[in-house]
Amino acid sequence: MNTTQVSIELPRTIFATLHQDPDTFIREMRLAAAMKWYELHLVSQSSAAEIATVSQAEFLSAMARFSISPFQYDAEEIIQEMGDGCPVL
Repeated sequence: MNTTQVSIELPRTIFATLHQDPDTFIREMRLAAAMKWYELHLVSQSSAAEIATVSQAEFLSAMARFSISPFQYDAEEIIQEMGDGCPVL
């Protein structure tokens, strides 16, 4: 995998505020960003899991903690995707 390293500056107090050490904070920040980008339909589940550096199964499991549905289509979108030839239930 081709990667780029990114550096950000944060106030030292953020770790105490969140009761997290820097490594845990980074993992949570990656997961939170991936979840939000997935929720906004900017990335797929597999891409989001890769961003968060977790397996797809772990990503799906974490979605419950973030109250994000793994289903990114509403009923109207599903019907539209199925096309006119599909009988309506």
